[in-house]
Amino acid sequence: MKPKEFEQQYKEHLRGFTDWEQYEHVEEWMLFPQNLGPHLSLDEVAVTNGELWTTLTNKAAHGKKGALVAMIQGTKVSEMVQVFAKLPASARETVTEVTLEMAANMELAVKQSFPPATLVTDRFHVQQLVSEAVQDIRIEWRRAALKEEHDHMKHARKERKPSIPVVYENGATTQQLLARSRYLLVKPSSKWKTQQTERAGILFRKYPQLKLGYDLSMMFRACYEYSTSIPEASEKLQA
Repeated sequence: MKPKEFEQQYKEHLRGFTDWEQYEHVEEWMLFPQNLGPHLSLDEVAVTNGELWTTLTNKAAHGKKGALVAMIQGTKVSEMVQVFAKLPASARETVTEVTLEMAANMELAVKQSFPPATLVTDRFHVQQLVSEAVQDIRIEWRRAALKEEHDHMKHARKERKPSIPVVYENGATTQQLLARSRYLLVKPSSKWKTQQTERAGILFRKYPQLKLGYDLSMMFRACYEYSTSIPEASEKLQA
């Protein structure tokens, strides 16, 4: 049998995909009731061509076999609720906790589908907001540096003088310093490489406001990583 013919036979007949009980609606939703557990996670993922799907997973499986409870095309509340309603009501009432991102549509879907469940905001989405705030400060300063550099070059041309930008001890200009500091601002200083450590020292010396933002974001991150309870985290954050 030719390879192409075998591939076609496997795809259409041998693998038995067309006999799967969920084959008719697999492009819209999939449901695996046997994987339901008391602790779930609700999230959205981008698949082929950037299409968004909503996934409901069992945290006890840690992303391995038996983790997927439901997968739904799109992020509409009505579609999520409709699919989740196919799970027995008695089974849905056993769900005690659902971890999700800070999205109103997901919160509403969980409240309607799993009423007894406690909603827990995913720590990584919270940390992402804090990190983005620090990046906003960096971007604001970089825009100012680019404008200052442009104005300096314009003035130099008018005066027919060479435009010599400020260069720091690591060989970077101000706007290069800010552009190259993107990744070090989202990592603990213990994970910085030698060049990043040098760059951070220069950056924070010139922009103390950025250092304050970075320190606060790392303190916030540490509350999640080293606290065993909400009161303990709150106490550390207020210290």
